[in-house]
Amino acid sequence: MGRRYLLDTNIVLFSFSDRKDLMREVQNILDDYNNIFYVSATSVKEIIHLYNSGKLKRSRWKRTEDIVTDIKSANFELLPVKWEHLFTYAKLSTPKEHNDPNDHIIISQAIAERMILISSDRKFEQYGDQSLHFYFNDR
Repeated sequence: MGRRYLLDTNIVLFSFSDRKDLMREVQNILDDYNNIFYVSATSVKEIIHLYNSGKLKRSRWKRTEDIVTDIKSANFELLPVKWEHLFTYAKLSTPKEHNDPNDHIIISQAIAERMILISSDRKFEQYGDQSLHFYFNDR
């Protein structure tokens, strides 16, 4: 049986591009059909926001609805924000230099669900002492 992974927003975006921003090890994890991959509803919201604000370079999508359709058809499980995630979020100790509330929710979800979080954001390494299991994608 495989492992459960929560994919950070940047990893979801890289998985829909030419994958050149994914390390070979991360590509192998994503290609392993024994693994189960989750995407936070917060990440979907972030991607839609990035698309609507024109911040997505090289976007493959023509409409915002295409984003949701692609993520769903990629066999990623959608992880809604649950009460236990919010309790973890409320207790999360955040470094002063990391003030992104979207990241904090995603980190809290990974901790509460005991999932391995894959991200290219090195700031996530600072949460290991709070039970975050983290796999860094070095681009």
